[in-house]
Amino acid sequence: MSLLIVGSLAVDKIETPFAVCEEALGGSATFISLAANYFSPEKIALVGVVGEDFPAHAWNLFKERKFDTSGIEVVKGGKTFSWHGRYHYDMNTRDSLATNLNVFADFDPKVPEHLSSPDFLVLGNIEPGLQRKVIGQLKSRPKMILLDTMDFWIKSFRESLDKTLKQVNALIVNDSEARLLVEHPSLVVCGRKLQEMLAEGDLRIVVIKKGEHGALLFYNDMIFSAPAFPLEEIFDPTGAGDTFMGGFIGYLARRGSISYEDTKRAVIYGTVLASYCCAKFSTEGIENLTMADIDARFHSLQTLSAFEAEEVEKL
Repeated sequence: MSLLIVGSLAVDKIETPFAVCEEALGGSATFISLAANYFSPEKIALVGVVGEDFPAHAWNLFKERKFDTSGIEVVKGGKTFSWHGRYHYDMNTRDSLATNLNVFADFDPKVPEHLSSPDFLVLGNIEPGLQRKVIGQLKSRPKMILLDTMDFWIKSFRESLDKTLKQVNALIVNDSEARLLVEHPSLVVCGRKLQEMLAEGDLRIVVIKKGEHGALLFYNDMIFSAPAFPLEEIFDPTGAGDTFMGGFIGYLARRGSISYEDTKRAVIYGTVLASYCCAKFSTEGIENLTMADIDARFHSLQTLSAFEAEEVEKL
């Protein structure tokens, strides 16, 4: 089924204790689309903005995967959004050394007419008012509108964010963002309260990512706890959260379903893709996978988290 992704497209500089990568392809829409592509090829469209300096490598990746890029605005003479970050030894802590919004500062998302009725919509981490503007351009209601946000929008645009949350039926945030939104230490309480913030209807889905400790899925009255894939080495965690989102929504779009069982599997596929993302710089870890690679790690996660109850002898 069709999938529309709205978000940032970027060129980053990433430093880790082990290496430095210049001109690294980044941005939420980039990671989400590349991850989702493994499940929904030829049905993915992007809305974003770049400068004329957006690398040919990125355009080639999009072309090879047959993404519809008619919604990407190229600003003549402009420079693409860029971020420069440095990770500490634990790879969980990072310093943002420079954030250059460039053309992204004036991003005004416009959904082309032929993309205005997607089956699934992902609203990447952009200003909440812009997320609502995208929803307002749709001709029909998608099966799922999946939202991402961040601490800056939560702290500085809370009223606007609350309005946006009331227009979506699915939310993915990390544990610190969940606690910031709800102001409660328990992630279970946070998950339930976040569900109440979403659009009224038959379905409210919240996923709280916990990094190396897995993820929690809140699906109406049900809760699913998913493990993380244990990695011996983490090379670059940039984009792992967006990659998780791409694997999650991509699988659901392929299934054309948002049932509880499919959504649980989508969380696991998101976890699998995110683990591959961390293994290399930028998007390199998710550019050349096969479904055999993805399914093998999916089944490894199944094995890692499976157990049986002790048999009790009958008296």
